[in-house]
Amino acid sequence: MPRIVVIGAGITGVSTAYTLLEHGYDVTVLERQRYAAMETSFANGGQLSASNAEVWNHWSTILKGIKWMARRDAPLLMNPAPTWHKYSWLAEFVSHIAKYRENTVATTRVAIAARRHMFDIAEREGIDFDHVCRGILHLYWDKPGFDHGTKVNKLLVEGGLDRRPVTTGEIASIEPAVQGAFYGGFYTPSDSTGDIHKYTTGLARACERRGGRFHYDASVTRIERRDRFRVTCLSQAAPAQVIEADAIVVCAGSNSRGFAAMLGDRLNIYPVKGYSITIQLEDNAAQAAAPWVSILDDRAKIVTSRLGEARFRVAGTAEFNGQNRDIRDDRVRPLVDWTRQLFPGVNTNGIVPWAGLRPMMPNMMPRVGKGKAPGVYYNTGHGHLGWTLSAATSAMLAEAIAKDLPVDNRLVA
Repeated sequence: MPRIVVIGAGITGVSTAYTLLEHGYDVTVLERQRYAAMETSFANGGQLSASNAEVWNHWSTILKGIKWMARRDAPLLMNPAPTWHKYSWLAEFVSHIAKYRENTVATTRVAIAARRHMFDIAEREGIDFDHVCRGILHLYWDKPGFDHGTKVNKLLVEGGLDRRPVTTGEIASIEPAVQGAFYGGFYTPSDSTGDIHKYTTGLARACERRGGRFHYDASVTRIERRDRFRVTCLSQAAPAQVIEADAIVVCAGSNSRGFAAMLGDRLNIYPVKGYSITIQLEDNAAQAAAPWVSILDDRAKIVTSRLGEARFRVAGTAEFNGQNRDIRDDRVRPLVDWTRQLFPGVNTNGIVPWAGLRPMMPNMMPRVGKGKAPGVYYNTGHGHLGWTLSAATSAMLAEAIAKDLPVDNRLVA
């Protein structure tokens, strides 16, 4: 039975491990944190959102970024300090504007396919992750924003998504809790929300039941290739360990760039920081004031998800500041103010702030498939759509590995 090492136990790493185990591989997952889903997969916006599949490679994104550079509370903020990584990434980002339409349609199709995989897995493994299937309501405050949203909607519909425009009256009917003088919106009934951390940790337990091994507190320091791969890990609790494998899959989020360099590949992933706040809905009044339908505010670039009766998550912003995980008050404050504006009955005195680094490729498309060297594979770079896409990209990767490294099904049976 071929042995595969997966580096990273976030949503893509654990999803990859589960799919490979289903295909009959011997799988070991290496994670530098003490548990699964402790970095970018810990407290994201919670949306499973094919309706958010528009890639960012558009001239309007560039113009907004320039306009917002002087605002510390801007939805998109860039540290202007020059680094080769940042500016080489931006140059490639601009070069992919020509593929904006093609990549948006392709991302939509993958997101729709991922739903079937993920929901089947959750049902099969009995994973409770506060899943709410009430759709996503995309809000616009003015006509120019709505007109751009109409153009985007044509691409999403071309990709197979059921998404329709709604009036201000329909917005109030779909989600009575939201308050604002909106111009209009779009509603995607098939999108949903949930707790990514609960799902990923539940899926990790399912992997272990299927024979997968997880090594936590395991920092990969060296990867060698002889007749097989030899992966050296350092741990606080144990001496250095060497694990042999027939193949390596890199699913390490923003750290994938460094592992790719070890393996002879260039992977120009950049960490784009996002923030969230989780609000405890402590009484009936607060629970009634918070929405159940997920919201995506196009102007503020903020999303929401309802995590059961008593939790409400608000997330957003994009910050280009390297491997910086600082939680800044001037970046969290807009999330709080926005919540108070649109949902005044929600008490924001007891918020829990969080920040995570989205691993983004310049073309906004995940890197799925082979590396240069035999036995090297990638499933990473999903950006703000890691949870939305990972079940489908894991299935795509497993198919690619099966062609190169087939499993003897007689042994699996």
